[in-house]
Amino acid sequence: MENNIDTALRGGFTEPIRDALWGHIYLTPELEKITRTDVFVRLHRIAQLGPTSFCYPGATHTRAAHSLGVYHLTRRLLSVLCDRGASGWLSSTGIRSMLCAALLHDAGHFPYAHSLKELPLSTHEQLSGELILSPELSSLISGTGGDPSVCAAIVDGGIDAKGNSEILFYRKLLSGCLDPDKLDYLNRDARYCGVPYGAQDIDFIFSMLYPHKERGLDIDQRGISSVEAILFSKYMMYRSVYWHHSVRCATAMVKKPLLTGLIEGYLRPQDLYNLSDMGLFNLMSRMAGSGYPLFELGLRAYSGRFFSLAGEFPFDSRPCVGLDDIITRPFYEKRLASALSLETGLDVNETNLIIDVPEPFSFETDLFIRGKNCPFNESTSFFAGKTIEFCVKTLRVVRVFIDRPVYKGREVLLSKALDNVLDSVLSVPPALIAC
Repeated sequence: MENNIDTALRGGFTEPIRDALWGHIYLTPELEKITRTDVFVRLHRIAQLGPTSFCYPGATHTRAAHSLGVYHLTRRLLSVLCDRGASGWLSSTGIRSMLCAALLHDAGHFPYAHSLKELPLSTHEQLSGELILSPELSSLISGTGGDPSVCAAIVDGGIDAKGNSEILFYRKLLSGCLDPDKLDYLNRDARYCGVPYGAQDIDFIFSMLYPHKERGLDIDQRGISSVEAILFSKYMMYRSVYWHHSVRCATAMVKKPLLTGLIEGYLRPQDLYNLSDMGLFNLMSRMAGSGYPLFELGLRAYSGRFFSLAGEFPFDSRPCVGLDDIITRPFYEKRLASALSLETGLDVNETNLIIDVPEPFSFETDLFIRGKNCPFNESTSFFAGKTIEFCVKTLRVVRVFIDRPVYKGREVLLSKALDNVLDSVLSVPPALIAC
């Protein structure tokens, strides 16, 4: 390993932070200054899993802790890869930029987990890139020996890398099957939720990895089982934790008033940028007090008073193509509420009914297996195409949530009515839904 690259990875890391998952995480004094900025401190005020703590009370860890974990694993991964030949095409400036990118990859992340993910807003990667290029962070990144423009380009894939192979290499490391982001959140979230299936053997995984200038990472064929374990862990975490029906309900209750406010123009996208969890709910409280009662939904979610699950079905089992578009989804909610009201005589309306549709889901399997000289999906005996397809289908479940008092004691009536009207409501083409 070239000496300047060795210094970038191992020199001057004198500032320890004690992490419950990885033990001591060491920063340079210059990197430590980044963690004291307002941009990074905000991440201490965002719970990594948002409403999940209502289901798993231990899940109170923050996005700041996750970001430090991603930085820590990135530094370890780069050390392994440089020892195995990556130092031939990496620079000390690039490595320092990558370490800053790992630390700041969620700098622009929205509050309350992924409640705002589908809304018509800039992506959190775009917002992170903009914050990285702000005067304060740009100066501090330069002080680490990194390049702010390289750091921003690593985080925000929308920035043109101009054929810069080093940036493209770092992007592949930060986003893929075995990226430090996934390796930290699966381990960290499982630990704090108290579930067993997220834990991964990081030491063994790293020992099986090799750098490739174009592909990013290759893995020894002995590590195939580790990749399978990660994919299965991701499946189980989504099924039991991330997309638990109560978590999906809380998320939908927050999303619904925000989407309405953006569509009708009394909220601007910039109103929702750079908020903490408390900042988001303070905003919703102000909106509810200013004559927009739909925001009471978000306040109910904040206090744990969720709607109840009235029905659910796999996404591909009914004609629900229009539900994929979050902009037209409120019209389907209105039509479904009206149909249920007519069918049952219950007071169902668009303020006490929510349709929740998880976003399209994918498993990253873009690894090349050394020794077998083939992609991962051609070398695994379990996670072949049909298994992946099955896992995606079982996870992507459409749910209808209704406020419990609306139908308490008449559950059977509502269930039958829901089954009777769903197909007729969802079969209306999106182009006609607003008519």
